[in-house]
Amino acid sequence: MATLNSNDDSPSNKKNPDDNQRCKVIVSDPVLPIAPNRRNMKAKLSLALSSEINKVPKFLPVCLSAVPEGWKNFVIRTIFTILLFFFFGCIVYLGPVALTVTTLCVQMKCFGEIIKIGNDANHIPKRFWFRTLSWYFYIVFNLIFYGENFVDYFAVSASGPELLSGFLKYHHFICFILFMIGIVWFVLSLEKKFYLRLFSMLSLTHFALLIIILQSIFLIQNIFEGMIWFIVPVSIIIINDICAYLIGFFLGRTPLIKLSPKKTWEGYIGGSFLTIILSCLISHFLCRYDYFVLPVEFDKNLGIFSMAHERSYLFQLNDYVLPGIIGRIMKMLRFNTVIRTYPFVLHSLIIALFGSIIGPFGGFFASGFKRAFKVKDFGDTIPGHGGIMDRFDCQYLMATFIKVYIITFTRTPFPQRLLYQLLKMPREHQLLIYKILEKSLQNQGHL
Repeated sequence: MATLNSNDDSPSNKKNPDDNQRCKVIVSDPVLPIAPNRRNMKAKLSLALSSEINKVPKFLPVCLSAVPEGWKNFVIRTIFTILLFFFFGCIVYLGPVALTVTTLCVQMKCFGEIIKIGNDANHIPKRFWFRTLSWYFYIVFNLIFYGENFVDYFAVSASGPELLSGFLKYHHFICFILFMIGIVWFVLSLEKKFYLRLFSMLSLTHFALLIIILQSIFLIQNIFEGMIWFIVPVSIIIINDICAYLIGFFLGRTPLIKLSPKKTWEGYIGGSFLTIILSCLISHFLCRYDYFVLPVEFDKNLGIFSMAHERSYLFQLNDYVLPGIIGRIMKMLRFNTVIRTYPFVLHSLIIALFGSIIGPFGGFFASGFKRAFKVKDFGDTIPGHGGIMDRFDCQYLMATFIKVYIITFTRTPFPQRLLYQLLKMPREHQLLIYKILEKSLQNQGHL
């Protein structure tokens, strides 16, 4: 019986040189379609998201049929910019409470736009527990951050409503338990084939919550310092965006950054210059009216918000001598070297510098986020502009700056929080503090 020998040179055992090639082809054939399919899937997702987002009302193309194609977006953007200005003016007219409610609505909408993009891009199934979990964390984070600031603005004392006082006393523990429930909910919702996608969405959810809710709280706190601390920074971002867009549209030639190809150096520099000038004019105008400059306080007896009765030193007219070379130039031109204005106007110069130089990078950050998920806009709420988040990407960056600026340079600590802490102390500690305060006031000659 013949045996097979690997070294046998018989024709039956000789390997055809083409066999190896065929083996390679057979092994690699199942792998070949994977990459193109993934690319096709991503392309379809990108196209679906873009087509869903770039929507305009049906009547607009009909009304603008006579407008040249290159100008249609400009006209649509201008129309809805005017409408946004009108809406913003109405909200300001209604007062700080209306501004606060609007900020909360914008916060919710921005979070929804970001989460929707993440869910669609990660192909998260439309199951109740997966998508609702993000909104559960949204509620918990609002309780965490807003509970921390409740005492400051509502003047809640230890002798206040029992339910509210109890919540404030155990606020941190309650929020911790709620957060842990969310983590357990997330773990129980995990499925084997969705591990990476769900953990990616959990990270995106918490990132969006920190960016949006924290900045929204700063916006509301700025409103309570006086509506001018909200109106001027928001106006600076809007003015800078409009001026940079117009100058870039008509005069722009030099690209500024790859993340936003339509941004130009001409628009960036020209917009900054006009923003600084206009911010001073707007600030000086608003400082004339108590409605804009007086801080908002909560009247515990009446249960309503009201304006304070005294202006801060920032909103009282002062004389300033023009410094250095500016003063000499004005003197040579026989102009007055002393200007009479409000201290807040000088602060608005610094705010305008930040808003025009650093502020646009909030938009660039958002552009990078959109490019990462292959979408043009966050939504289609505002035709010509995109989603709500597309209009507020720079505002959130400005809100943080204003909060830090107020704490660092203009504001004193809240007495309500200190009073709340004192009333929670044991009686012997309260008496000790009372005696120390009494002795200090006697030494100063106030008693």
